[in-house]
Amino acid sequence: MNVTQRHQLKARRVQFDFEQTPLHWLKDDPFSTHIINGIHMLLPEGELWFCRVYNKALPLITDDDLRADVEGFIHQEAVHSRAHSKAQLYLQQHGMELDEYMARVQWLFKSLLGEQPFGVPALERKALEKHWLILRVGLIAAIEHFTGVLGQWAMDNTSWEANGDPVMVDLFKWHLAEEVEHRTVAYDLFEHLCQTQLGFYVSRQALMALTFPLILYFIGEGGRTLMRQDPDPKVRRFGHSMLPVLFRQLQRVGRKTDNVPTFTFLVEATLRWVAPGFHPIDEGDTAQALAYLARSPAAQAAAAH
Repeated sequence: MNVTQRHQLKARRVQFDFEQTPLHWLKDDPFSTHIINGIHMLLPEGELWFCRVYNKALPLITDDDLRADVEGFIHQEAVHSRAHSKAQLYLQQHGMELDEYMARVQWLFKSLLGEQPFGVPALERKALEKHWLILRVGLIAAIEHFTGVLGQWAMDNTSWEANGDPVMVDLFKWHLAEEVEHRTVAYDLFEHLCQTQLGFYVSRQALMALTFPLILYFIGEGGRTLMRQDPDPKVRRFGHSMLPVLFRQLQRVGRKTDNVPTFTFLVEATLRWVAPGFHPIDEGDTAQALAYLARSPAAQAAAAH
């Protein structure tokens, strides 16, 4: 996890005030706004799940540097979860109903991917418990591949600052800069816990085959949930569209505005994961991320306290 030298991951105790943030915080682009705002409903539960899994994995780590990175990762993800939980209140204050979608998110992370999926008692056996833990560590590695590449996309992005509400822009760019900063941790932990390189390679491909469609579904469904409640009927129609139609619109809007990544961007990022020599260190620029964190209003305010 270094560009020129190793550095310690730290949580930045940021705060955000959304009182003046409009629902459509990207000017004249409700589609992109809703797609991105859907992330607020997905991340808090998901990032707390990351923390629970990694806290269970800590005793298995035999490398001191990696353990320190994992601990820093946990602290950062906990702050991410709290920040997006506050953004859920912003959505509710704008009249958005979140409960149905969030019930599906809770089922995913607490039931399906919890300590005993569907209440299966067999996972109480130590051998199976360890395998289940490592499998979930691998799922996090696959998910973090996307947060890392999206983080670099956000670091390169200029349209948000030109067209967006500054508070919401800072929330996402602060978060995504930290995703670039810690982009190697999940991958390195999964590799550390796998017994063989062949097992690691095969497992990470199988887990990506599960992760990619899940990510597409939850991102798409989050956006559709909010679009269905938009006062503009032209926006609402995308809330009732099939997911392939939604992703075609994502491609079109992403190319036109650069407010969201295109669908092909996500596919190309997934294909890079397949390469045997893949490592997430090549997927981002740590110095660029740290430069944003040094000028982020929320991060600066947190550092001053």
